[in-house]
Amino acid sequence: MTLAQTLRTVPLLSKLRDSDLEMLSGMLTPRDYPKNRVILFAHDAPDAFYLVLSGQVKVMLIAEDGREVVLSLVGPGDFFGELSLMDDELYTSSVIAMEDSRLLALHRDHFRRCISEIPGMSFGLLRALCGRLREADDKIGGLMLLDVAGRVSNLFLEMADRAGSSHITNVPTHQVIAQMVGSSRETVSRTISSLVSQGYIEASRAGVTILNKEGLESAAGQILRRRPRPPSPPRPRVSGATPLNPPA
Repeated sequence: MTLAQTLRTVPLLSKLRDSDLEMLSGMLTPRDYPKNRVILFAHDAPDAFYLVLSGQVKVMLIAEDGREVVLSLVGPGDFFGELSLMDDELYTSSVIAMEDSRLLALHRDHFRRCISEIPGMSFGLLRALCGRLREADDKIGGLMLLDVAGRVSNLFLEMADRAGSSHITNVPTHQVIAQMVGSSRETVSRTISSLVSQGYIEASRAGVTILNKEGLESAAGQILRRRPRPPSPPRPRVSGATPLNPPA
C-alpha cells in the first residue's frame, strides 16, 4: 500500500481526489516518537500539522505546580496542530506520546498551500473543528453540571461512540481518565468499580464493555444526551500496512 492509499483511509482525507492525495503525500514527513516523548510544548511557535499513523498521543495542559489536564487523546487517523497554523498563535497545549507513535508532519507552508489548493481538505477540517467545538461544549457542561460518576460515564459513552461499538479497547489508565474529567485517580477508580458493581460496564485488561447503555446514560445525566449520530468510521490500522522509510 502506497502512502497515498494509506491517506485515503484517514477520515479527514478520505474524499480527496487521487491527484490531491499524491500531492499531499509528497509533502508529508514521517516522524517517530517513543513513549513519553514530548512532541510539542505549549507556547512553542507553530511549525507543522500532524496526522497520527500509529500509536496514541495526549493533548494536555500543565500547570506551574505540575498538575496536568488532558484535553483529548489522539489516535490513528486523527490529527492535531491545525489551530495555531490557522490563526498564527502559539501552541496552547503540549502533546506527549502515550506509546510509541508514528506521525506524519505537514510543514506550515505546505499546510497553507493545501488549505488554499485542496477544497476537500478545507471542508474536512471545518467539519472536524465543528465536531470538536461541540465536544468542548459538552465537556464544559459536564464539568459544570455533573459529578465524577457522570463525567466518567459520559467519557465512556463518547469513547464507545467513536469506536462504533459497545466494547472500548485501548482504554486510558485511571490516572489519565482522572486528568480528563478533572478528578483524582482514587476517585476515578472507586467510580469505575461502582459502575461495574451496578452492572453498567465490564472492565478488564481487554478494555471496557458497556453492558447497560441506558443506565450509563442515566448516570451521565439527561442534560448531556445528544442527538443520535452515526458511528465514526473505524480507526485505520496502518502501522504495519504501509512501509515508510524512517526520517533521516
